[in-house]
Amino acid sequence: MAPQSAPTVRPIASRSVTELVTAELRRSILSGALAPGQSFSLREIAGLLNVSFIPVREALRNLEADGLVVIQPGRSATVAPLALEDLEAIYRLRRLLEPDLARRSCLLISDAELDRLAAHAVEFGDENRSMDAIYDGHHEFHLALLGPAATPWDTRMLTMLWRAAERYVRIGFGLLDPDPDEHARRGRAHEELIAVFRRRDPDAAAQAVFSHLDHNEQLALGALRVLGSAQQSS
Repeated sequence: MAPQSAPTVRPIASRSVTELVTAELRRSILSGALAPGQSFSLREIAGLLNVSFIPVREALRNLEADGLVVIQPGRSATVAPLALEDLEAIYRLRRLLEPDLARRSCLLISDAELDRLAAHAVEFGDENRSMDAIYDGHHEFHLALLGPAATPWDTRMLTMLWRAAERYVRIGFGLLDPDPDEHARRGRAHEELIAVFRRRDPDAAAQAVFSHLDHNEQLALGALRVLGSAQQSS
C-alpha cells in the first residue's frame, strides 16, 4: 500500500461571502447607488443581495472601519454623509503620507515598472471606460507607483484614505465626465507623474504627487459646492 501523503491546507478558489458583500456594498456607496445619508436595515440589504444576515453584518463592520457607513443601534446602518471637514482631513493625511512615499519610491521603482505604468496611464484618457473601471485601475496605478517605498501599514492607510476620498472625487469627475477634454487631461496627468519619477529626483516626485492631490481635492471641493447649491435650491 502506498504511503498516504500528509494532509495539506487546500486553497480556496472563491472569495468568501463576506468579501463579496463588502465589495458590492462598497461599489454601491462609491457609485452613489446608496446615497450619502441613506439609511437601510441589515435585513433589507441581505434580501437585496440574497444572502444571510451574518455576512451583511460583517461587511458593514468592514465598511464602518473605512468610514463609509455608520452602524446604528439595532439592525440598521446609514451611509456616511459627505462633509467638508472629512474631505479636508482625508487630504491633510494624504499629503503627509503620499509625497513622502513618492520621495523614496522614485529612487526604488524600476524602469520596467515605469514603462508598464506609462502604458497604463494612457488608458485613463479612454472616454469609453466606465467610472468603476477607471477607479479600479487608478488605485492599482498609484499603489504600484508608491509601492516600492510602502510598508504593509502604509498600504493599509493608503487604501483606507483612497476609499474615503473616492466618493468625493468620483462626484467631481462625474460632473466633468461629459467633457472629452477632461478624459485627455486625466491621461496626461498620470503620464506626467511617470515622467517626473523617471528623473529620480525625490523633491520633484514629492511635489508632483502633492500637486496631483491638490488638484483632486479642489475637484472634490467644487463637487461638494455644486451638491450643496442643488440641495439648497430643491
